[in-house]
Amino acid sequence: MNGLTVTIIAANEADRIGAAIESVRFADEVLVVDSGSTDATVAIAKSLGARVIETDWPGYRDQKNRAAGWAKYDWVLGLDADERVDEVLAASIQSALKTPKAFGFEMARQGHWMGAAIGFGTWRPDRAVRLYDRRKGLWAGGSVHERVEVDGPVVLLDGDIQHYPFRSLDEQLSDIGRYANLFVDDAIKAGRRGRVVDLVFRPVAHFLKAIVLRQGFRDGARGWCLAMLGATAVMLKWGMLYLRQGRR
Repeated sequence: MNGLTVTIIAANEADRIGAAIESVRFADEVLVVDSGSTDATVAIAKSLGARVIETDWPGYRDQKNRAAGWAKYDWVLGLDADERVDEVLAASIQSALKTPKAFGFEMARQGHWMGAAIGFGTWRPDRAVRLYDRRKGLWAGGSVHERVEVDGPVVLLDGDIQHYPFRSLDEQLSDIGRYANLFVDDAIKAGRRGRVVDLVFRPVAHFLKAIVLRQGFRDGARGWCLAMLGATAVMLKWGMLYLRQGRR
């Protein structure tokens, strides 16, 4: 099998980093890139056999590319500290790397929210390339919603990344505001403009997509809450862009 490095970027993830590392015991190397943790993240990672590099924070995309560059092996699996690789996906990854038929491998994410797995809405299916040959791919995109772009074929693997993105509703609401600011910064740099129509219709479109097109109603109260929170996040992003460009 080709050598595999799992890269995990982290900051104050002492309560979650252990489970992430344990889920990828099959890897040849686990590399944790830490950006200034003040809790036990670094100590826990080292105790579980991970190689740890402590550095500054240049942003999600750049930190993940840094991590890939520091990896010992060319095949890289990018994992977040709030994620775990399930047994089916672990087996799929190991099988795929025996004789790779692609330069990138896509995988699905199973999100968990308020104590339950989410099966519908914009959270499912949530597929992205995470395993790739760094000689053929890299992390691209803006300050948020970074993604792996691969120069060559991509294959979908069986199994899921189990994702636990929020410890609490307070954390989720804080992230909505933080991501909105990052979106506005990127949009202004790119010369994009927010319009009243964006502020009015984009949130409605997101809500209808989540509840109707992606059947979020089948997740019950959680589905409705997530659709509303998603619509709120969209409204905040475009509203802040509209207001900031007005000040400019």
